[in-house]
Amino acid sequence: MALIAVAVSWLIAGVEAGASALLGALSCFIPNALFAARLLLGMVAGQAASPGRFLVGELVKLLASIALLVLVVYVAQAWLVWPALLFGLLMVLKGYVLLLMFGRLP
Repeated sequence: MALIAVAVSWLIAGVEAGASALLGALSCFIPNALFAARLLLGMVAGQAASPGRFLVGELVKLLASIALLVLVVYVAQAWLVWPALLFGLLMVLKGYVLLLMFGRLP
């Protein structure tokens, strides 16, 4: 879904918008992927899943996403396209809903 957001933003508003959408998508995708990898490695290692560990992981994921968004705004403020950044972010956050609607997920 992130690639769709990047392509649409790039085609409609140019290279800066495409890069902004990519940065918005990555600022959410990277912490989510690391959180999922941590959960998967915990399951493979045979560690018992506890609600506290899950909650701490969610908190770290949320703080990492916020930190990456702040970093993106600080570094790319000269050419950042806010609607494209938010579009990329929302496509990653809510992409699973669209995939369920179109039958791409079981």
